[in-house]
Amino acid sequence: MEHSLLTVAAFAALGAGTAMIAGIGAGVGQGYAAGKAVEAVSRQPEARGQIIQTMLLGQAVAETTGIYALVIAFILIGIVNSVM
Repeated sequence: MEHSLLTVAAFAALGAGTAMIAGIGAGVGQGYAAGKAVEAVSRQPEARGQIIQTMLLGQAVAETTGIYALVIAFILIGIVNSVM
């Protein structure tokens, strides 16, 4: 079964949009982590440095998920542009 170039472009665009859903998850996760870090600092102000350091490491890991999704979306949009 052969697929037309238009079908490939449509599925690539659909995949790019779906990949960006991962960006929503990364944003929600980072917001939740920051909120919990604020709660932790308010409960134990003397541990502020360690809490913030741990939070920033977790935020960096969460952000990589969003960046990977963005890269995949750009690749798929590049496929759409090359087909059209």
